[in-house]
Amino acid sequence: MSDSLSNSTFSDQTTGTHQLTNPTLVLNCGSSSIKYALISEDESTRITGLAENLGLDTARIKHTKLDGKKIEISIPGGRHKLALQKILELLEQYHFIAVGHRGVHGGREYSEAVRVDDHVLSEVKRLKILAPLHNPANALGIEAVQAIYPDIPQVVVFDTAFHQTMPPVAYRYPIPKALYEDEKIRRYGFHGTSHAYVSERGSALTQAKGPHGWLTAHLGNGCSATAVYDGKSLDTSMGLTPLEGLMMGTRSGDVDPGLHIHLKRLLGMSLEEIDKMLNSESGLLGISGLSNDLRTIEQAASEGHADAQLAIDMFCYRVGKYLASLSCAMPVFTGIIFTGGIGENSATTRARILEVMRHFGIKFDAEKNKSLVGGAEGSFQSADSSIELWVIPTDEECRIAQETRQALGLERVE
Repeated sequence: MSDSLSNSTFSDQTTGTHQLTNPTLVLNCGSSSIKYALISEDESTRITGLAENLGLDTARIKHTKLDGKKIEISIPGGRHKLALQKILELLEQYHFIAVGHRGVHGGREYSEAVRVDDHVLSEVKRLKILAPLHNPANALGIEAVQAIYPDIPQVVVFDTAFHQTMPPVAYRYPIPKALYEDEKIRRYGFHGTSHAYVSERGSALTQAKGPHGWLTAHLGNGCSATAVYDGKSLDTSMGLTPLEGLMMGTRSGDVDPGLHIHLKRLLGMSLEEIDKMLNSESGLLGISGLSNDLRTIEQAASEGHADAQLAIDMFCYRVGKYLASLSCAMPVFTGIIFTGGIGENSATTRARILEVMRHFGIKFDAEKNKSLVGGAEGSFQSADSSIELWVIPTDEECRIAQETRQALGLERVE
């Protein structure tokens, strides 16, 4: 495939109606999975898929074709390299003109999407010290595309880039200055593409006069909240790593920083054991003792499981408390936007979180709130509410495709 930026259209021969014009391929390479999407220039058409359980006997690719038909390809024991080869084979016929990669950690250098060159790739690899599960996988995705399509332009859209607008009062830790200057230890924030997408969408939907101030709550297995004013991140819940901040599916979120030394002294735990516990065995899973899936926990709570109920109460309390504190960062408080798997689909969780923020004059329509599930988009505040309340399904793939095209200077062909 050549590095051609001319108009390229593929029509699905099975229906003759679907088209992918000047498509951008988006790759999101995780530690054991690859999520991908091929998105048309006008963002109206896409092919999607997921390679999961990589490295295991159950490794497979779930692919949704242009006509909506689903196929599954088994790749037992297959790792990232094999999965990427298969994905690129599936998509080759559609002649994508650019590839956008989700990059988890971009450090201090990158405040926007950047075209891949040797320096950028080396930085993605170097920054694995800050994102050991994700950055190496991101680098594999870049190299796999380079090997097969060396002339196709590639872009990395970093999770951390959106938060580079935070002021020092928000991103600095109260630790010796040399650690910041020499070792670059500071708060970076994550889920940037999601917070950017939903806050921009909120500003397009609201009738409030701008500039707007949004609290965006990305709630899923991973959770973070951000204060976005006039399109810029002013503060966020995650920090140096994605462990800081809200209680999550398996991650603890904020704990006393003295916990590490206390557990070492008390139980003789190593730093690696403590790190695993806080990242993989805590959060909703750790409190409930059942699962990291809120749906399972809610079912158990309805049946009288005390620890499940406590897990829900803690989750909602901590989200509400964090949102309240983040409101301090914004000159104007227009509203709250809920997104992510939990934020988009659990009306009861949204209601509980808002109850925690009872001093803010927030009022919502319970029936509207209940109706906003399963991909629905809309507002649910009451007429006399002090702020707006929105559910906006996130679309990180679309945002990555947009930023990829912007970074490459690709104009839409009308």
